[in-house]
Amino acid sequence: MGKFEDKLAAMGVTLPEAAAPAANYVPYVQVGDMLYVSGQLPKLGDEMMIGKLGDDMDVAAGAEAAKACAINLLAQVKAACGGDLDRLKRVVKLGGFVNSTPDFTQQPQVINGASDFIGEALGEAGKHARAAVSSPALPFGVAVEIEGVFQIG
Repeated sequence: MGKFEDKLAAMGVTLPEAAAPAANYVPYVQVGDMLYVSGQLPKLGDEMMIGKLGDDMDVAAGAEAAKACAINLLAQVKAACGGDLDRLKRVVKLGGFVNSTPDFTQQPQVINGASDFIGEALGEAGKHARAAVSSPALPFGVAVEIEGVFQIG
């Protein structure tokens, strides 16, 4: 294992196999040294984290869902890098979508679940630009979906 996966292991995280696309798209596209990863859902093992923020899910649970999305993003990056996550140079940007009610305004705190995890796991390489937006619904009723842009070597 490399430095990033060693850090993940120390955090108690093992990356899953990269998920196959759920519709007509590819999981990632590489252009030069930039890697664009399709939106990842909050699924760990057999559990899909379903809910609507501001209704049946609180911010802490939403942040855990965002962390699950981040783990799945890193799994896609690892797959794109031929199994060598240390080819990751930088997380450039995350785009977070939060399944939330019209009056819910804590999308940034929910997506912090992903940003905090990425920062802890990747250090300086994990510092990124970000968007956190509300969505009236997401695929399969999941709480969060996150896409990412990464620089790889």
